[in-house]
Amino acid sequence: MFIQQLIKKLNYLKDTYLGDRTYLVLASIAVGIVSALAAVILKHFVRFVYSMSDLLLSWSHTNYIYIVSPLVGILLTLLVIKIFFKGKLEKGLGSIIFSIARRSGKIEGSKMYSHLLTSGLTIGFGGSAGLEAPIVITGSAIGSNIGSFMKFGSKEKILLLACGAASGIAAVFNSPIAGTIFAIEVLLADVSIPVFIPLLISTATATIVSKFLLRGQLFYLVTKDWYFDAIPYYVLLGILCGLLSVYMTRMSLSIEGYFEKRKRILPKAVVGGIALGILIYIFPPLFGEGYRTIEMLFDGNFYDILNNSFFSSLPLKPYFLLTFTGLVILLKIVATSLTLGAGGNGGIFAPSLFTGAMVGFGTAFLLKTLGIADLHTVNFIAAGMAGIMAGVVHAPLTAIFLIAEITGGYVLFVPLMIVSALSYFISRYFEPYTIYTKNLARKGQYSVDDKLSNVFKHISVEEVIETEFIPLNQNATLGSLIDAFTRSKRNVFPVVDDDQKFIGIIPLESFKELIFRNELFETLRLDDLTIKNVVTIEINDSVDQAMLKFEESGLYNIPVTRNRKYVGFISRGNIMSYYKRILKSSSSFF
Repeated sequence: MFIQQLIKKLNYLKDTYLGDRTYLVLASIAVGIVSALAAVILKHFVRFVYSMSDLLLSWSHTNYIYIVSPLVGILLTLLVIKIFFKGKLEKGLGSIIFSIARRSGKIEGSKMYSHLLTSGLTIGFGGSAGLEAPIVITGSAIGSNIGSFMKFGSKEKILLLACGAASGIAAVFNSPIAGTIFAIEVLLADVSIPVFIPLLISTATATIVSKFLLRGQLFYLVTKDWYFDAIPYYVLLGILCGLLSVYMTRMSLSIEGYFEKRKRILPKAVVGGIALGILIYIFPPLFGEGYRTIEMLFDGNFYDILNNSFFSSLPLKPYFLLTFTGLVILLKIVATSLTLGAGGNGGIFAPSLFTGAMVGFGTAFLLKTLGIADLHTVNFIAAGMAGIMAGVVHAPLTAIFLIAEITGGYVLFVPLMIVSALSYFISRYFEPYTIYTKNLARKGQYSVDDKLSNVFKHISVEEVIETEFIPLNQNATLGSLIDAFTRSKRNVFPVVDDDQKFIGIIPLESFKELIFRNELFETLRLDDLTIKNVVTIEINDSVDQAMLKFEESGLYNIPVTRNRKYVGFISRGNIMSYYKRILKSSSSFF
């Protein structure tokens, strides 16, 4: 009762005082606040679990805890999923992209908290993944459910979903611009300028809340200017990032695909968890998100990344450090895939930044060691982070602004642009789909080359159906057809049986020569004039599916049925008119 009364009061305020625009702005502020609070809770939860892991490590005086800790996190995650979420939890941003494309932005309410708990356990105990994807999913679910609660339509709900995702990124990194661009590059297929307003308001709100509750910056970087002579090396870094992005995408999907084929949950959790633990035991930087390692690199403490590893007992020689760095670069995605494949929860965002930092450092350090060039290593670390992210996520603008915002490296915009653009181009050439969308593409649920297609996927046939056609019974005579022709504005007539089941169509071309044959008016049955085996589409299908049928058949009008019964027609022209109205309404909303 309380919720129903609250909804009535909100609707009264909207209709009486606020109006649709102000109501949507207030909703975006609410989404920003709640998403930021969720991000802060997750960060504090992970820090708490991290502290437990560090305490165990200090008590044990041995690195063997690295083998056990990630397995414990994965098993606890699976236990929580089994007890509280009936053994089911969709991971990754693919489910959010699918919700936008096929479910009109509807996301289950349980996703507002399920990913916070499970990812916190996985990563807090050392799972080699990132918190950003779970936060984005949580924020998206918050936006979607606030949209539903406030009785918004599907388009506004999708916008609030994107506000939640953007706010999650903004809260984690204190980067409202990067959060806004991320929502546009990764989630929203079609964007008009006014859409920026709720996104910016939401991300700004989330950043303010996060800054108030989470003190400090993620990374501190004393930016150094870049020099023209370094451009060839930034080009080299961009090429390396692009190739490594392809490797990361394919390796991730391959390992996770291997685990998906194994149906027994406990054995694959144990095998994957132990394999992950062994990797972390040998290469401790693979533990958790990896941000501690990035901080060491930015601080110039390069050899500290060898701490607690087998390499730490060896002489501090550059080639030992370079060998260790190269192995960590190749194994980070393996560790992440093992974490997720074994049953843990997390994302690819942080592993991309970690790998990029290691690639940037390794490139600059190698060139310096070989005496080829003395480069500003911190600049290459930052550029590498942007490069790998741009290549893996296919979001170069997000990568550029995110790294500039979180590192304070605004002076590096040109190098960031060079590295991100090259990496994105190379990665997109070899892998048209991202880690998030490749599985959706395999199922025919996503199209990378046709953004219009992705827009059409969340428009139903029912929204664009035309019903002014006059249906005729197959047993009727030519006279009935002529009478309908004089009353209709259409030149096609659907033909049905006694149960209203669709039989076929009679176009004007089929009977125009019979219009003055009065002797046939009462004798010629319409069944004899009907063109049968006509292409039809079900009313519950998407417009995207209808457009495919238009292309395959060459038709301009297709009959629509519901369980074989005639409902109406759908036309190419009406679809495009409807699409233009969507653009116009979204542009004039603010």
